[in-house]
Amino acid sequence: MEKYIITAFEKNGTNVLDESFEAQDDKEAKKIGEELLKQKGLEKNSARVVSSQGKLVLFKR
Repeated sequence: MEKYIITAFEKNGTNVLDESFEAQDDKEAKKIGEELLKQKGLEKNSARVVSSQGKLVLFKR
């Protein structure tokens, strides 16, 4: 399993979510990231998911 980090922001740049999670691959990490945003009511916020190697897996504006 690989470690990923999800970060979400308010429009003014304030960080409202910064969590790590594990996934089998980038595809699963993207799905988990989208689910986390939805669960926390942040699906309309800007957000990103990056791998432990720094690869951008999901970017929402």
